[in-house]
Amino acid sequence: MRPYTGPADLRLMQELVQRTWSHRSQWHIGDLAWQRFQHLGREPEWPTALWERDGRVVAWGWLHAPGSLSLLVDPEAPELVAEVLAWADPSEVEVLDGAEHVITGLVAGGFHRVDAPSFQYLARSLVELPAAVAPPGFTLAPVGDVAARVACHRSVWHPSRVTEDSYRQVMAAWPYRAELDWTAVAADGTVAAQCLIWPDEVNRVGELEPVGTVARYRRLGLGRAVCLAALHALRDTGAVEAVVYPITDEAKAFYRDLGFRGYAETRTYRKSSGEQGGPERE
Repeated sequence: MRPYTGPADLRLMQELVQRTWSHRSQWHIGDLAWQRFQHLGREPEWPTALWERDGRVVAWGWLHAPGSLSLLVDPEAPELVAEVLAWADPSEVEVLDGAEHVITGLVAGGFHRVDAPSFQYLARSLVELPAAVAPPGFTLAPVGDVAARVACHRSVWHPSRVTEDSYRQVMAAWPYRAELDWTAVAADGTVAAQCLIWPDEVNRVGELEPVGTVARYRRLGLGRAVCLAALHALRDTGAVEAVVYPITDEAKAFYRDLGFRGYAETRTYRKSSGEQGGPERE
């Protein structure tokens, strides 16, 4: 085990994600890029470690305060689940229901499942996509004005720590591609809605993250239009499938209307009372 040292290690973490990706996987390579780079100055908040064998990463753990752990363990090395848990000493872990080797390790480590909001994992084929039609007065296009794109994001997720500088960091990260970062632009230049898709060219699957429409422009069909435009662009790269991970009922219904269907969901496990091995991390 060794500590995370910077962006080069994130690529190694992404390589494990890409190598093991399936509908039983919790992570997409785009998840890691977006979560790590959307904000500036947060590295000290995120203790992260990598486990390597034969020159490649076979497990990683990423702690989010207070005591919440994200992890990925190669299914061919299930014994490393216990090592990641021992390193992190988390109080809570969210895991995909299909990651049986991780769930087995959690239960063996004294964790139990609890009721908690769950992310639903949805997918759709890129065959027979509906046309992307912009409502009157709006234009669909890949990202142009970065400041306007960031203003849209900050409005949708207010209050947000995303800034122009942090978004340019996202744009510089692998596997970001500007032609998959779509916007719906009003006549005055305001970005009213946006959809970013992260491509995985090896597995030919793209992840939608993030997607949003500014409040005053909702109920006009902009979210549907901008997502379909981005999905068409994704298909043009050779991808065959798109995935998205909503948590709210409204978002789940939105994506189902776009033709996405569920294939998995997250479960939350917490350390049983009296099992916590050390102080909570802050």
